[in-house]
Amino acid sequence: MLNYAITISKTAQKQLNDLPYSDAEKLIVVIQGLAHNPRPAGYKKLKGRNGYRIRKGNYRILYEIFDSILIIDIVAIGHRKNIYK
Repeated sequence: MLNYAITISKTAQKQLNDLPYSDAEKLIVVIQGLAHNPRPAGYKKLKGRNGYRIRKGNYRILYEIFDSILIIDIVAIGHRKNIYK
């Protein structure tokens, strides 16, 4: 199975940097796992826009998958009460 390259938008990087270190560390592990399996158990297609989301505790990672060029683009990272706004 091929590994995907992961790109993180500037917005998502800033959101990740603003999180507490312990939470950010857990989310980084999840993001790295997407390179091996971009559609892990628990992922969902977003309604009303392109992309997918994966949950980790109270946080959500929104991302897009480009299968033709093997890239995953992390669009946003945040708490579940704020991420979809």
